[in-house]
Amino acid sequence: MLKQNKILFLIVFCQFCCTSLWFAGNSIATDLIEVFSLSADFLSTLTSVVQLGFIVGTLLFAFLNISDRFEATHVFFVCALVGSILNAFLLFDFNTVRTLLAIRFFVGVSLAGIYPVGIKIAASHFSKGLGKYLGFLVGALVLGTAFPHMLNGFALGVSWKLVLVLTSLISLLGGFLILCVPTVKVTAPLSRIDIRLLFNVFRKKAFRNAAYGYFGHMWELYTFWAFVPSMLMLYQQRHDYLFTNLSLLSFAIIGIGALSCVWGGFLSLSFGLRKTAFYTLLMSACCCLLFPLFCLYASPAIYVLFLFFWSAVVIADSPLFSSLLAQSSLAKERGTALTIVNCIGFSITILSIYSITYLQAYMHLWSFMFLAIGPFFGLYFLTQKKV
Repeated sequence: MLKQNKILFLIVFCQFCCTSLWFAGNSIATDLIEVFSLSADFLSTLTSVVQLGFIVGTLLFAFLNISDRFEATHVFFVCALVGSILNAFLLFDFNTVRTLLAIRFFVGVSLAGIYPVGIKIAASHFSKGLGKYLGFLVGALVLGTAFPHMLNGFALGVSWKLVLVLTSLISLLGGFLILCVPTVKVTAPLSRIDIRLLFNVFRKKAFRNAAYGYFGHMWELYTFWAFVPSMLMLYQQRHDYLFTNLSLLSFAIIGIGALSCVWGGFLSLSFGLRKTAFYTLLMSACCCLLFPLFCLYASPAIYVLFLFFWSAVVIADSPLFSSLLAQSSLAKERGTALTIVNCIGFSITILSIYSITYLQAYMHLWSFMFLAIGPFFGLYFLTQKKV
């Protein structure tokens, strides 16, 4: 029987491996645009189509109660296998704009059986101090998200296809390793589809307030991640300054969030989940508002440090919200509850990404201030009782 620390390491490692599929397309977007003669705004479309796939996938998983009716590790494995194969399909030269977007869409669908299911697996093993343990798990998601940027940064002079091959292989590895995580039978699995769960989970005030806080957090998070390379290029254009390696710098900026997730999880043991989430969300809201000033007037070093800080606080509350949601839902419906909240949260990311993309045409760097809408929305619900 595996010890608890080994189980945690396995779950975290598998989450890291499989979520590397998420931004694999973004990290090579420049190459895809050149090879397939695509428009310059393809990045936002590529990001959004993955989010859309994840939304459709989570809605389907929640509607069918898949993660509550079947063994969670088996669901995770199948989705990792499918996602790895789909990601490898990007390697073929006969792809068109439609096939590229279709592939990334279905990769997003497969991720619906990885991220929320991984949280359920962790929650079933670690009930006490869940914020700390989910800090490690969401930290793995952050590293997985940033990993393709690192691969692309180190693969200078090497075909972009190497990034796809490596992300598919490590995702496949994570899928097989998750099968080594032992099963925890807390309650009997659902014997049939129960659509009512989609609505019943929101009847509990504590769950509802935590969900609304999470939705505000999601308005900011993925848009920030998607635009980190653009934020760096924006500074270069305004100050005639050239960062040495944008891909590696993007990896470092996004990747710092892995440490802040763990840090936030440990802080929650002393200050509580709600209070820790409140202050990290408040700091990220301030970063949204201050971004134009740093972009306009800060030195390169200070600007990069600011982006590091923003990246750290923008994700630190994610495991805290996941913990609040898991703790305020029943074990027998936890998989469906987490999945439907993820579905709504990622729907918000598409609206956010396209909103900022549209506003950039008119407001340029000032458009990023509108990301603060989400954190302030979330802060309101964190001040409500029974969060």
